[in-house]
Amino acid sequence: MGHGTVTTGKFPLGHHWGTPNQQLEAGKMGMWLFLATEVLIFGGLFCAYIVYRNLHPEVYVTAHHYLDTTMGAINTVVLLTSSLTVALAIRAAQVNDQKWLKLHLIITIVCAGAFLVIKYLEYSHKFHIGLLPGEYFTASSVNIPNPDQVQLFFGIYFLMTGLHGIHVVIGMIILGCMLYRSVRGDFGPHYFEPIELSGLYWHLVDLIWIFLFPLLYLIH
Repeated sequence: MGHGTVTTGKFPLGHHWGTPNQQLEAGKMGMWLFLATEVLIFGGLFCAYIVYRNLHPEVYVTAHHYLDTTMGAINTVVLLTSSLTVALAIRAAQVNDQKWLKLHLIITIVCAGAFLVIKYLEYSHKFHIGLLPGEYFTASSVNIPNPDQVQLFFGIYFLMTGLHGIHVVIGMIILGCMLYRSVRGDFGPHYFEPIELSGLYWHLVDLIWIFLFPLLYLIH
């Protein structure tokens, strides 16, 4: 009680909860409410995308040719793989398979890191040729029609993908904490809620990219 928790079997029950089930349900409700706010944030950006695309459809079609569809597709596969491995990590915790729990978490974190490396390579090319938003847009080495309007596309592109990248970094930190706790032996059949909630967050990060990829890279 001095540390704020008591133990029910292997389940660390907070002193302010009556039962483990009550704590679990409250945690899940909190996570779903948090995910709802994330959907609202990206929903606003998707609305901005739709408005500007309706105003300048030809600009969007032109500008998207300067995105690397291959890198975007590879990143899609990478994140789908990570979504699978985080689900397998949850299952491993449920069946008390400690080896595969840690391995699947490691693979998920590696996939997240690979996503960021690929995104860095893609960003660096755009920085080099001046495809930046706002006053930093120069595009000195490419001949783009309507450069003033093309800036709108890259402004939205960097805002949406940059915000998503920040969420990937946060996800890596969370999953790293889960891996540390897994090595410590905190999780098992009686207690795996933190990994399950972390997995929900990671699935949302993956889902957002599933929308971003076709909207930005596969415009027709």
